[in-house]
Amino acid sequence: MRKTATRLADGREIIYYDEEGGVREEVPDRRDLPPTASGSELRWDPLRREWVVIAAHRQNRTHLPPSDECPLCPSHGDRLTEVPSSSYDVAVFENRFPALSGSEGRCEVVCFSSDHDTSLAALGPRRVRTIVDAWADRTEELSARPEVAHVYVFENRGPEIGVTLHHPHGQIYALPFVTPRAERDLDSARRHRAETGGDLFADILAAESAGPRVVLRNEHWTAFVPEAARWPVEVHVYPHRAVPDLPALNSGERTALAELYADLLARADRLYDTPLPYISAWHQAPAHDPQARGLARLRLELFSVRRAPGRLKYLAGTESGAGVFSNDVAPETTARRLREV
Repeated sequence: MRKTATRLADGREIIYYDEEGGVREEVPDRRDLPPTASGSELRWDPLRREWVVIAAHRQNRTHLPPSDECPLCPSHGDRLTEVPSSSYDVAVFENRFPALSGSEGRCEVVCFSSDHDTSLAALGPRRVRTIVDAWADRTEELSARPEVAHVYVFENRGPEIGVTLHHPHGQIYALPFVTPRAERDLDSARRHRAETGGDLFADILAAESAGPRVVLRNEHWTAFVPEAARWPVEVHVYPHRAVPDLPALNSGERTALAELYADLLARADRLYDTPLPYISAWHQAPAHDPQARGLARLRLELFSVRRAPGRLKYLAGTESGAGVFSNDVAPETTARRLREV
């Protein structure tokens, strides 16, 4: 893989990850762009003890443009986009409408392919491996910054999830604080160690590996539907070796992840009569906390709001208002269906 970093017309960084044997034309960004929109504000909620990002400048960001106006497609002739190249394998660039920027963090867009009409599920293990390497590279670089406390890698897929661009892509948020979800998970891991002396994530993996909810397994990874799944489709992917983040994965683990993840996404798309809308979230250890990095474990959580053909799960009052989830689909049923499709 070849990595090339350059700048867009307004000074934002763009990084290309080219696969071996690929040929990509490198051209300058000829657009006349205004300075990047910014102005986010972090506000502290004393009741929940959580940070909230106020990003009013994002209200007018690009929203579901037609395919011939997609800003993530390659540039051609006078059709100038966010990616000033006629084709690319994987491209990562600073978001033009970031929720966080400057001393407050950084938001990046990860384009999985120059093909507007494909999906991560359809790209296959080789491209997924390139994406994994790009995720790891960006996590390592962003985690080294003193203002970054936590790197969150994710993909939103499908209009049902609220995606504003159809082109296959994900995002990376380099946050100046540890996310509330990570804080809660770390607190659970600390309590488990104090009470049992064990590793919470290793114990979860061991319990699920022997049960009926395993979907896929290879030498380095296990994908399973958790016993207490909140969503009608929910799959967790754990590495067999305890590692804190994506950069810590060795070459064999990255290749095995690409193979398993490509298989899992293809199965998910065969569950219903339409491609599965989902959120895919990588949980990594905080960047600069040695104790937390010893407790946390890298893992992936993929979940969907689709509960049946033509039916979505909407969060009810107890779920949105009180945080008490109710799942209409038994986790064992979801696991069986994913194994069978």
